[in-house]
Amino acid sequence: MVKDANGQVLSDGDSVVLIKDLKVKGTSTTLKVGTKIKGIRLVGGDHAVDCKTDAGSFLLKAEFLKKA
Repeated sequence: MVKDANGQVLSDGDSVVLIKDLKVKGTSTTLKVGTKIKGIRLVGGDHAVDCKTDAGSFLLKAEFLKKA
């Protein structure tokens, strides 16, 4: 079970919002706070959320997301 920063349970296909600016390793790209991400997928491991944004595909930790 994967929970967001507020403790709500996330599931495949949910929309989420970033609650913190996240720097992407290896690039100068930063994902800004308030960015809405639609259609997430849950995967196993440390980075539990797979998503696609305008900047590309990323694996994110659920602690930096809140359900929209």
